[in-house]
Amino acid sequence: MQIYNSMTRKKEEFKPLHEGRVGIYACGPTVYNYFHIGNARPFITFDVLRRQLEREGYDVTFVQNFTDIDDKMIRRANEEGITVKELADRFIAEYYVDAKALGIRPATVHPKATEHIPEIISLITRLIENGHAYATPNGDVYYRVSAFPGYGKLSGQSADERENGASERLNVETDKEAPEDFALWKAQKPGEPAWDSPWGKGRPGWHVECSAMSMKYLGETFDIHCGGKDLLFPHHENEIAQSEGATGKKYVNYWMHNGFINVDNQKMSKSLNNFFTVRDIAKEYDLEAVRLFMLSAHYRSPINFSREQIEAANASLNRLYTARNSLKFQIENGEDRPANEEEKAFMDRLKTYEKRFDDAMDDDMNTADALGAIFELVRDANVTIQQGASKEAARAALKSLEAVCDVLGLLSRKDDGLPEDIARMVEERAEARKNKDWKRSDELRDMITKAGYILEDTKQGQKVRKDV
Repeated sequence: MQIYNSMTRKKEEFKPLHEGRVGIYACGPTVYNYFHIGNARPFITFDVLRRQLEREGYDVTFVQNFTDIDDKMIRRANEEGITVKELADRFIAEYYVDAKALGIRPATVHPKATEHIPEIISLITRLIENGHAYATPNGDVYYRVSAFPGYGKLSGQSADERENGASERLNVETDKEAPEDFALWKAQKPGEPAWDSPWGKGRPGWHVECSAMSMKYLGETFDIHCGGKDLLFPHHENEIAQSEGATGKKYVNYWMHNGFINVDNQKMSKSLNNFFTVRDIAKEYDLEAVRLFMLSAHYRSPINFSREQIEAANASLNRLYTARNSLKFQIENGEDRPANEEEKAFMDRLKTYEKRFDDAMDDDMNTADALGAIFELVRDANVTIQQGASKEAARAALKSLEAVCDVLGLLSRKDDGLPEDIARMVEERAEARKNKDWKRSDELRDMITKAGYILEDTKQGQKVRKDV
C-alpha cells in the first residue's frame, strides 16, 4: 500500500513497525454537540483505511479518542446547568448512534481524556524535567517551543505563521515565555472541573491529551496518525513536539489528513448558515448514501456537499442494492448446475475486478477508482446473471460484490425482506396467478407499484424490489 505522508509530502510504501500488525490513532470528536458532516469525513475515511488493511491481513489496533473536557464543553455545560461529565456522556452516546448510521465501526479503543489524567500528568512531568516545559506561579504549565528544534516540520510553517495560528493567540498571558508556547496544564478557574496535580488543581490542555492517550495504547512510536487537514496545525504539530520532546523518539511514521468539505461550493461555516450536523442530514437522506458520497472523491481532495450530489449518491447506492437483491434472487431460483463456459469466464473477471479494487485502494486510498471497479462488476453481473444463470455463478458474484463493498462500508443493510403488507400482496398475487384470476393479479400489481415497489414476472417467479 502507498500512503501520502503529510510529513514528507509524498507517497510512500507503507511498512508497519511490526510485521502483520498496524497501530492507528485517529482524532475523535469533542463531545459537546452532535458531530457535523465535516467531522464525518475523517471518521468515514479512516474507518475505510482500517477495513482495507484488515482485508490485506493486518491485525489493526484502531484508537479514536473522545475529548471530554475543554472550554466549549465547560461553557455549554454551564449554560445547561449540568456537569461536564453529564454533557459528555450524552453526546458520546449520540456519537455512537450517528456513527452506526454512517457505517463507522467502533474503534478498538475509545479512550476519554478525563480517564487518562495520570498518564497526562506523567507526560507533562517528563517534559518539565527535560526542559521542554515550564510551570508558572499561578499553576499553568506551558510547552517551551524554543526547546524543540523540529517544531514546524509537519506544517512547514514559519515562526511568524505559527505565532499567528497558535491556538491561544487570543489570550494575553504575561507568564508565558514566548507567544507560541502552548498550554499543557490549565490552572482551575472558578466553576471549572479540576484534578489534583503537582502544579495545583487544574485540567489538561487539548493537545497533550492525544499524545498521552495515543502512546498509552500504541507505544511511543506507532504507524499511522490521521485526522482532518484542519488538525495539522497546531494540534498535530503540538502532539509531535510533546511526544518527541518527552521520549526522544520518532512519534509517528505516517501522517494522513483528509481535505475539507464545502457546502454548495462555499466553505462550511456557522456564519453562512450552511453548517449541518449528521443528525440534520439524517432527517432528509439515507446516511449510507452520505457515506458513498464521501467516498466518491479522493480523501485528500476538497469535496462539495450539495443535495444534488447526495441524490446522485443515493441513486448509485440503490444500484448496488438492486444488484445484490438480483443476485440473491438468482441464488434462490437459478439453475442448480455447474457454471457453463460463459459463466466461468465471468467468474474469472470477478477476480480482475477485485484486483482493480485493491490496486486503487493501495494507491493512497483511491476510493473513487475503487468504486469504479465495483460498478463495472455490477454492470457485468447484470448482463451475465440473468434468468437461467447457475446458482454457482450468482454465488461467486455476490461473494465478490459483498467483499469489496464491505471494505467501503456499503451494502450494510442486512435485512432485505419486504414489509409484511407488501409480502402478503406478493403472496396473494402468486395465488391469483396460479388460479388464473388475472383481474385480481392486476389489481395487486397496481397496489404493489403504488406502494413504491417494482414487480417483475420471471420464469422463476415474482421478483420484487424497491423502486428508486
